[in-house]
Amino acid sequence: MMEKTQILDYISANKDRFLNELLELLKIPSISADPKYKGDVQKTAEAVKQRLVDAGADKAEICPTKGFPVVYGEKIIDPAKPTVVVYGHYDVQPADPLNLWDSPPFEPVIKKTDIHPEGAIFARGACDDKGQMYMHVKAFETMMKTNTLPCNVKFMIEGEEEVGSPSLGPWIIENKERLKGDIILISDTSIIANDTPSIDAGLRGLAYMEVEVEGPNRDLHSGVYGGAVANPINILCRMIASCHDENNHITIPGFYDKVQEVSKEERAELDKAPFNLNDFKKDLNIEEERGEAGYTTNERTGIRPTLDVNGIWGGYTGEGAKTVLPSKAFAKISMRLVPHQSSEEISNLFKTYFESIAPKSVKVKVTAHHGGEPVVVPITSKGFLAASKAMEETYGKKPIPTRGGGSIPIVALFKKELGLDSILFGFGLDSDALHSPNEHYGLFNYYKGIETIPLFYKYFTA
Repeated sequence: MMEKTQILDYISANKDRFLNELLELLKIPSISADPKYKGDVQKTAEAVKQRLVDAGADKAEICPTKGFPVVYGEKIIDPAKPTVVVYGHYDVQPADPLNLWDSPPFEPVIKKTDIHPEGAIFARGACDDKGQMYMHVKAFETMMKTNTLPCNVKFMIEGEEEVGSPSLGPWIIENKERLKGDIILISDTSIIANDTPSIDAGLRGLAYMEVEVEGPNRDLHSGVYGGAVANPINILCRMIASCHDENNHITIPGFYDKVQEVSKEERAELDKAPFNLNDFKKDLNIEEERGEAGYTTNERTGIRPTLDVNGIWGGYTGEGAKTVLPSKAFAKISMRLVPHQSSEEISNLFKTYFESIAPKSVKVKVTAHHGGEPVVVPITSKGFLAASKAMEETYGKKPIPTRGGGSIPIVALFKKELGLDSILFGFGLDSDALHSPNEHYGLFNYYKGIETIPLFYKYFTA
């Protein structure tokens, strides 16, 4: 009890500083997808390194890669004790479209909302993942300052998660000895609600593609040529539409061959998670939900694969009118995958299918960008049980195991290369507008994470 009081007292005495430090990190536009922000991404890495040193790390360094660096830090109190490896990322998504933000994305502000009556930080990266990553730095500082750190800790904070972590794999392979540990701890996921804690017991994988459909060798006058020459945008739209049938079942041959069918018993357990369809529709301002027939909304976003268009463009999209028949049309398409599906195999199946349905009037180019494998975390493992006990203590109720709809490709990589399971210890909410304008993160969630993380260390090493 004394230990818990010490931790709570330290957090309470330093709340304002903890918040202000996060706000300073959020001001740096560390957008890994856009080369013009290269300097800002590097600046953020340097800031994270310094924060680890300030928190009590014995060693902290910026590790170069072919892309943006990995920030590594560690505190080894006793080599014989267990080691927790913390993963997070300091890069963020692009902020576009800027006109849909209520306040500038890199000028963080705190506002109260219906879901966050105590206030939420509005800024790009507030939840994904600077806010959640920084909880671990402050939880580590709290344990160091209160002399309650029960084991060793290593930090691996990367700068390319939002572009598929292309440099992390090679870096991990080169640093296997340095990264030896017992568990990976990640906060880059969400809970059901602030009064309903949950822990993801699995994540979907990802196959991300780009397609190009080319017709005539130049843009044409739609009056002179329209009706006689293939319109790549029209054809691309028909090709995309053909990827689903009337039941929203994906039509790519072989797509479902290796999909793990979840048992009725497991589906019943997953469906115990509180969910109100009317609230869901109200939050998104939609009249009805839509998805694969035969599955609930939660099942569609957790245990079933998907295919979605993430962007589509071509022709004239400026102000006013221009009667053009475009030479090319493009789309970015992502597929979320479930256990036993392979991102490489699904990418190949998609490419074969999309090329096969193209009419002779156009040429099609399909490019695979990046992917990641689906994972399932055993809910009976020592790490999962430690996380569950920690949340139960701070929230006052046992967290519900859930399946996350998103993807963190490196989780499967950690298992393959380091032999370590990952605990998906997120504290955000699905309504926090991740990857969207007005991304935010509740103050309640930020401080609750800092309070809960030390308890994970306590129960994992008990």
